[in-house]
Amino acid sequence: MNDIKVLVIDDEKNLARSISFSLKPEGMEVIAAYRGDDGLDMAMNEQPDVILLDLKLPDQTGLEVLEKLLEMQLSIPTIMISAHGDTRAAVQAIKLGAVDYLTKPFELDELILLIKRNVERQKLENEIVFRRTLENDKNGIVGDSQQVTDLCNQISQVGQSSTQTVLISGPSGTGKALVARGLHNKRHSEASFVEVNCASFPENLMEAELFGAEKGAYTGADKKRMGLLELAEGGTLFLDEIGEMSLVLQAKILTLLENRTYRTVGSAREKRANVFVVAATNRDLMQEVNEKKFRQDLFYRLNVVPIFVPALAERKIDTPVLLDHFAHLYAKQEGCNPVVLPEDVKMLLTGYEWPGNVRELKNLMERLTILYPGQEIQFLHLPIEIQDTKTEFEMGSELMNTVDAYEKNVIEKVLLEHKGRKGLAADALGISRHALKRRMQRLNITSNK
Repeated sequence: MNDIKVLVIDDEKNLARSISFSLKPEGMEVIAAYRGDDGLDMAMNEQPDVILLDLKLPDQTGLEVLEKLLEMQLSIPTIMISAHGDTRAAVQAIKLGAVDYLTKPFELDELILLIKRNVERQKLENEIVFRRTLENDKNGIVGDSQQVTDLCNQISQVGQSSTQTVLISGPSGTGKALVARGLHNKRHSEASFVEVNCASFPENLMEAELFGAEKGAYTGADKKRMGLLELAEGGTLFLDEIGEMSLVLQAKILTLLENRTYRTVGSAREKRANVFVVAATNRDLMQEVNEKKFRQDLFYRLNVVPIFVPALAERKIDTPVLLDHFAHLYAKQEGCNPVVLPEDVKMLLTGYEWPGNVRELKNLMERLTILYPGQEIQFLHLPIEIQDTKTEFEMGSELMNTVDAYEKNVIEKVLLEHKGRKGLAADALGISRHALKRRMQRLNITSNK
C-alpha cells in the first residue's frame, strides 16, 4: 500500500522521527505536529489518511483534539497513543470515535499493521458512502428551501396515490427525471423504471421503440422486437420531453392512457398495459395546444396530477447546499479532496442565475473537481459567463447583508419565543430542523438547546 500520508500529533519529537524513519520504507509519508492546535490545522490543510494522536499534549488533551476533529467532520481514522496506565482514557477515546489505540512503548510492526488496516477500512467505507450518495443523487432532490420541501411532500403524496398518470413540468436541468424516479420509488421501487426520451428517436422509429414491432412490420424488421412499454410492465414508463412527440404518436399515447391498451407495430391484436405513466416537459403545453402542436385531449389526460419543478434561480437558498453536495460527490468519485469555495466565490455563485439550472451547477462542480482537485477556487477558475456577473454581485452585496440581518433577527426572535428549542422554532418558521441549523451556522446564531 503506497502513498499513505500519516499525521503524528505528539510532543515527543524523537518518537515522531522514529515513526517517520520506520514508515518511509512502507511507502508512507509522515508529517508531524507537536501541539494540538497545530495538529488540527494540519489535519484540515494536509488531509492525511490516518492520524496518530497522543493523549497528552502541551496545550490540550488528545481527547479534546479528538472532539474537535469530530466537530470539523473530518473522516480521518485516528489511532490514539497512550502511555502505560492510560488505558481507561484510551477506551474513552474509542467511544469518542478513535479507531484504535496503542500503548507506549509499542512495536513498529504493530503500528504499520494498524495503519494499513484502518486506511483500507476507511477506503471501503468511503466507497460505500460514495455509492449511497450516487444513489441519492439519482433518486433524491437536494435543498433546504420551502420549494424543495413542498416538492418532496408532493412526490410522497402523489407517489402513494392510486393515480396512473402524472405530468412533470419545469425548465430544463431542474431535475424532472429525479422527480419521476422519486415517484416510482414511492409507488413500486422494485419494479422496472423505463425512461424514454421522446426527442432522441427519429419519428419513424419511435413507435416501434415504444410499442414494439412484429417481424416484417417494416424494412429491416427481421425479427420480433420488444417495446419499452412491455419492459416497463408492472412498473413506471417515464416519457421525458413529451412535447417533442409527433401528433400521430400522441394519439396512440392517448389510447394507452384511456384504455390501458396498445398494439405493437404490424399487429392487429391489442395488448393490456399495467404501467404508471409519468411524462415530463420543459415546454408550455397549453401554449402548444393553442398553436395546434400538442393534442388538447392528451394534455388534459396527462395533466390529471401536475407537478412543477422550479428553476434554481427561484430557490437560491439551495445553491450553497448543492455546491457542497456536488463538491463532496465528485471528490469521492475522483478520489481527491473536495474543492474549497471561499465565501466570496460561494456568494457569487449563489447570486448567479444558473440558466442551465442544477444541471449547469452540477457540471461546473465536476469540471472544477477535475481541474483543481482539493484546491481553493478563485474567480478566474470560473467560466467567463459567471465572472461577468461579479460587478452585479458586488453592487448587490449591501442588499444581501440587509436581507441576512433581517433573517437573523426573525430567527433569533422565533428561537427566543420557543426558549431555544430548534424543533419548535423550525416548525414555526415552516422549515426543517436541518435547514434551520444551516441558517443558524451561516448567520452565526447561537442557542442553548
